[in-house]
Amino acid sequence: MSERSTDIRFALLLTYITLAWMTIEGAASLLLGWVSKSLLLEAFGIDSVIELFSAGVLLWRLRVEASGNADETRVEAVERRASKWVGYTLYFLVLYVVFNSAYGLFVAHRVTDTHESAWGILIGLVAKIGMPILARYKLKVAARLNSRALRADAIEAIMCGYLSIVLIVGLAATRILGWWWLDSVAALALIPFLIKEGRAAISGAECCS
Repeated sequence: MSERSTDIRFALLLTYITLAWMTIEGAASLLLGWVSKSLLLEAFGIDSVIELFSAGVLLWRLRVEASGNADETRVEAVERRASKWVGYTLYFLVLYVVFNSAYGLFVAHRVTDTHESAWGILIGLVAKIGMPILARYKLKVAARLNSRALRADAIEAIMCGYLSIVLIVGLAATRILGWWWLDSVAALALIPFLIKEGRAAISGAECCS
């Protein structure tokens, strides 16, 4: 088996792990976000749903190459299409964060239920530990495969890890200090990096190590 085939198989394994993880994380975050009225926890859940879509696109891209029935031209075409789709998911996340942050700050003034948000903090801690590890492996394999689609998917995992920190700090500050507005403001810090990586994925820029 060639080194590239080994990397493809490993990338597939990471993708299956992502699909399982995001299904559980997304369902728990959305449910707790709705119960506790936390915009940041809901955004965390939506991010998990977006990552599910991203992982699904990546799974399609990797299985095309893993099948061994596609030539190099076909693989490159699938890579470009998958990269664009995953890049668009990053833009979608930007729109969601902006809309919900603005809604929470200027319209709803929703107050987080601090009892329920304790479970949200636990979800954030689990993601903070696991997502950077998953992202690191994805970035290494993406560099070896020169896959912008896999790199963009890894950025989704990095964002999940980063958002978990924002989630923990935001929910903890609400619980301890009563700063109901902090989770909406903190979520906005994600936007510049999301836009940068989304643009790179859509443009098909060379994947870096």
